[in-house]
Amino acid sequence: MKKILFFAATVLALSSCKKDNDKKDNVWKGAVKTFQQGKAWTWYEADESGKPLRIAIAIDDAAMASLDRQTGGGHNHANSISMQLPMQASATPFEHVMLDWNPEGHEPANVYTKPHFDFHFYTTSEGERLDIPLYDEAIDEFDNLPAAGFVPANYIAIPGGVPQMGKHWADVTSPEMQPGGTFTQTFLYGSFNGNVTFYEPMITEEFLLANSSFQRDIPVPTKFKEAGLYPTKMRIEKKNGVTNVIIENFVQRQAN
Repeated sequence: MKKILFFAATVLALSSCKKDNDKKDNVWKGAVKTFQQGKAWTWYEADESGKPLRIAIAIDDAAMASLDRQTGGGHNHANSISMQLPMQASATPFEHVMLDWNPEGHEPANVYTKPHFDFHFYTTSEGERLDIPLYDEAIDEFDNLPAAGFVPANYIAIPGGVPQMGKHWADVTSPEMQPGGTFTQTFLYGSFNGNVTFYEPMITEEFLLANSSFQRDIPVPTKFKEAGLYPTKMRIEKKNGVTNVIIENFVQRQAN
């Protein structure tokens, strides 16, 4: 009888472990890359039916504690890394990400000139992004803006453009855009040649260090070029020595 009970308990325990493992299998991790003196990577989570739940850029504490303070100002590609998403994230519109550390911030002056991170989630391939030239070499493409409705209301295009990124769009209702306002965290969009090409949480080093948990809404457009599941919230989540910047709460949109 004891042997039978032991066998039953073992089967039950293994069954429980199987269920836990199945849940873990719903999170996929991208390739780990060196970032500063630590590591960074992407991860993707789906529910049991395969619906996207979250996409994240993860930075370990070693990287956060060793951030380079040397820069020539502006968007410095020496402090940037491009990372592929797990293949399972193809269920979303996003193809790859770019993580940028800006020790002196960047333009516009006196707005985004605090030390901060840019977390670019691109809807284009890495090759397409790398082909974006200097602004002066492709003025028509940079200034070919998406039609009304494809960028959220209250967003304005920042003049010029950044090579290997695109044109940035800022929310005029954000605190840093107000007289005397301070930049802590914000959410930008990006475009190139008439198309929205990236979603971008932009967060100061100070804010990331001070907040172990944070969530905000993502302003959303009223029109979408392609049907699909798009994020509506952004989250900061710290655990186990890792800072995660997450886009989540995906909602189905129809093409316009």
